[in-house]
Amino acid sequence: MKDRRKFSQDSKDLRRNHRIRISPIRLIDENEEQVGIVETKDAIARAIELGLDLVEVSPTARPPVCRIMDYGKYKYALAKKERKSKAHRHEIELKEVRIKTPKIGDHDLMIKVNHAREFLERGDRVQFSLRFRGRELAHIDEGRGVFEKIVEALSDVAKVDRSQRFEGRRLSMLLLPTGDSIRKKPSAPKSDAKETVPADPEEASDESEPDEEDSAE
Repeated sequence: MKDRRKFSQDSKDLRRNHRIRISPIRLIDENEEQVGIVETKDAIARAIELGLDLVEVSPTARPPVCRIMDYGKYKYALAKKERKSKAHRHEIELKEVRIKTPKIGDHDLMIKVNHAREFLERGDRVQFSLRFRGRELAHIDEGRGVFEKIVEALSDVAKVDRSQRFEGRRLSMLLLPTGDSIRKKPSAPKSDAKETVPADPEEASDESEPDEEDSAE
């Protein structure tokens, strides 16, 4: 009967061959078949005869469980699995979508919304910001209305993490992706050109994500 028992995935913790001090052990052979309780020296001799290693895969069991395997291939397989996992892992970033005027047209607004939707579906957080210039400060309510349209348009993929906040001449809010909206695929390759968001004192104190943020205008 093949033994499907899970064992430590950290190869640095696995003792092998003559480093295994306890005897007897419970042996699993090179075909993953349970052999039973054997003396450690006999198991080591069997592994060496096959050109393989005796590896202690469950040191806390009594007696310890050891398996005959190609230890080099085992470490290579673990490293390959880890590299593959990292390649498919997407690091969550903070993206900023800037709106230049509270009088933005519906068509231009939907372009911004679609940019944000792509970021959210990739698992990123999105900050919308609207900076008022000159007489536009008389139209703060229009800016709030724009943000309300954004929240409604993205309600199927996002939720509000930080509601509208007005400081100085800038109105901002932060959206988070909902769990079901995140597409399970690798992130797109990064462009050679880097886009950064100007440093903002309040963001530096509120956000704990990486300092560099991408923006969509």
